[in-house]
Amino acid sequence: MDAKTGFFYLFSVVLLYAAFRVISARNPVHAVLHLMLAFSQAAGLWLLLKAEFLAITLVLVYLGAVMVLFLFVVMMLDIDVEGMRKGFWKHFPLAATIGALIAFEMALVLMGGFRGIEEPKTVAAAVDAAGNGVVVSNAKELGKLMYTQYLYPVEIAAVILLVAMIAAIALTLRSRKDSKFINPADQIRVRAADRMKVVKMTATQQAPEPAAGQAESEEKKA
Repeated sequence: MDAKTGFFYLFSVVLLYAAFRVISARNPVHAVLHLMLAFSQAAGLWLLLKAEFLAITLVLVYLGAVMVLFLFVVMMLDIDVEGMRKGFWKHFPLAATIGALIAFEMALVLMGGFRGIEEPKTVAAAVDAAGNGVVVSNAKELGKLMYTQYLYPVEIAAVILLVAMIAAIALTLRSRKDSKFINPADQIRVRAADRMKVVKMTATQQAPEPAAGQAESEEKKA
């Protein structure tokens, strides 16, 4: 067994374990972390298949953005795990049926084999103007195609994502009247004199004498 086959079995075993823990972990945070592990092992399998662009995209998009967002949302939400477990056996027959169907389809594909499918190549032979053979990387050619022929669609997508990011920041940082937010800079610059102010006062004060009209009205009431 060569090194490539060894890495394939290693990534596959870890991927299967992580995928099983995603659906069996009781803690949602642990499930998300195992899903991130599964995506990383899938990226390793893509590298073994010589599809480095898909592997890098899987790491950057899913592990670098989507899964971090999922983890943040799951940690911020107060999920009632006990309430979710109550309906487990109620939905178990449907889930078991769908799982068995998916496993049966995968078994048919694996037993049938992959006839007529060749291993993808990472490089393509090209000929320059002088007739010399050059080696071209598929990721490099894809980058050239995106930033030459499809430059405007890429820029439009980038602007849309930028607008969405600014809108999300604006919605998050909006001021609320019921918020008890305190500026950390004001807390750092605080002084003891600003917290408490000592005022000199006499120990006793003589009660003021009532006016003449007020004294007469009190006598009439009495």
